[in-house]
Amino acid sequence: MHAPFHMMADKEDRDDGNLGIALETKPKTKRPPMYKVLILNDDFTPMEFVVHVLERFFGLSHAQAFELMLTVHKKGVAVVGVFSHEIAETKVAQVMDFAQRHQHPLQCTMEKE
Repeated sequence: MHAPFHMMADKEDRDDGNLGIALETKPKTKRPPMYKVLILNDDFTPMEFVVHVLERFFGLSHAQAFELMLTVHKKGVAVVGVFSHEIAETKVAQVMDFAQRHQHPLQCTMEKE
């Protein structure tokens, strides 16, 4: 009587093992989460500086950068790009470092899309 039950337990263990493998491979096919990089308005950073930052770190044309700067100015915030976590983090760090070196309080943040 005990042998069939023991064999069933072995079979369940093997199924669990297969299930574990299936779960491990699944995330690889999923798209990595993307992150929005945001520029926040303040009353001190010159508009020209914001335009320069958008051109330099986000590859925007002068016209695109100017439009986006106006959006930040009017709405208080604007999404300046959507990137993978690592790239978004790098962009935020570059902008913050650049602003601090030029003694501007410009804020750049990121949030999950």
